[in-house]
Amino acid sequence: MKFSILTLFPEQVSNFLNQSIIGRAINKGIIDVNLVNIRDFALNEYGKVDDTLYGGGTGMLMQCDPVYDSFQSIVGDKKPYTVYVSPKGNVLNQKKVVELSKKEHLCIICGHYEGIDSRVIDEIVDEEISIGDYVLTGGEIASVVIVDSVSRMIEGVLPNSDAYTNESHMAGTLEAPQYTKPRVWHGKQVPEILVNGNQAAIDEYNRIASLRETMEKRPDLLEKLEISSEDWQKILANKIQN
Repeated sequence: MKFSILTLFPEQVSNFLNQSIIGRAINKGIIDVNLVNIRDFALNEYGKVDDTLYGGGTGMLMQCDPVYDSFQSIVGDKKPYTVYVSPKGNVLNQKKVVELSKKEHLCIICGHYEGIDSRVIDEIVDEEISIGDYVLTGGEIASVVIVDSVSRMIEGVLPNSDAYTNESHMAGTLEAPQYTKPRVWHGKQVPEILVNGNQAAIDEYNRIASLRETMEKRPDLLEKLEISSEDWQKILANKIQN
C-alpha cells in the first residue's frame, strides 16, 4: 500500500513513522510512504503558502495553489483516495481504518495555521477525517495516527492476523484484560481460568471479559451491539465475582 502525505513539516512525520513496527514495514517495502513538502510548491521565492482570510478573522489560511500543485505531483494514472485531516471530519474508528486499508494509494493532506482554502478541499478531497473532538496545531499528528492504524491492517506489517483481529474495537468491543508473569503481583492473582489450559474455556472467559470491560469503560459501544440475555447474566455475574 502507498501513502502520500502532503505537509509543511515532513520531518515531524518521518521522525515518527521511521521507528518501530511501521519503520520496519517501510524498510521491507510492505508499505510505501511518500512525504511531499507543500512549501516546495509555494508561489514565491520565500516559500510562503498562506495568506489572510477574506471576511476577516485571526490567523492565516493555506492557499489553494500550493496544496493543489503538491497534490498533482503525486497523481499518476489513478487519483489516490484523498483524506484531509480536519476537526470537521468524521471521527476515525476501527471500521474506517479497515476500510482505508483496502485502498491502493491513500493521500493524506495536513492542514496548518487556520486550515486550507475550502475551494481546493472541495476539488480534490474525498473525505475529511478527525482523530477526535479537539483541535491540534496541525494535521501531522493526525496523519501519523491514520498511517499507523491503517498499516497494521496490511498483510506482513504484523507477525500474523491474530496480532490485530483480537484487539480492542475490532469486534466493536474493548479487549479483555491481559496478564503476564509473575502470576501473583502485589497480592493480585491472574484469573485461574487463564492458566488451566482449557482453550475453549479461556476463549469464552475472554469474550465475556471483553464485554464487561466495554460495559465499564465504554458503555456507549454496547449500544451498537446485540447482546443476549444469557450474555448479560454472564457479564453481571463476572462483574460481581471480580
